[in-house]
Amino acid sequence: MTEIKSTPEEMPILNLNTSGTSRYEASRFLDNPETISAYLAESMKAKDPELLMKALSEVAKAQGVNKVARDAGVNRESLYKSLKGGAKTRYDTIRKLMEAVGVELTVQPIATNSVDSGSSKQPRQAAKVASAKAAAKPKLVREGTTGKANKGQRAAKSTVASA
Repeated sequence: MTEIKSTPEEMPILNLNTSGTSRYEASRFLDNPETISAYLAESMKAKDPELLMKALSEVAKAQGVNKVARDAGVNRESLYKSLKGGAKTRYDTIRKLMEAVGVELTVQPIATNSVDSGSSKQPRQAAKVASAKAAAKPKLVREGTTGKANKGQRAAKSTVASA
């Protein structure tokens, strides 16, 4: 194998000039209730409160911060404080903001990835049920070479036989 040596002058230069691009702003695309609802729902799936507040901030910007603040019953400064990162915003404030932008919070069962059970139980509960079923299921125990089984094994055998 021949080794190729190149100098920095011979290497191609990556052009990182971004002057022809514009900054992406989600608020430009949040122009109808369905889009807003989908955008906020996706931000909630991340289970990151800061991401939800950032998404609410974008929606407020799209609809007009003054209008959203007025509709939510808060002043503009309080709205900015609530939406900034790291703020511990109360549930009541979030609910009012959601209603002000035209969406509502809803509750639904957590989806499970269980294919065979078909139950709507949460994964931890489904595992407990499966574990309990396995513990309740009698086990066949093969007798040793002596032909005798201990008491627990006899009980298991008799349970299996009677079933």
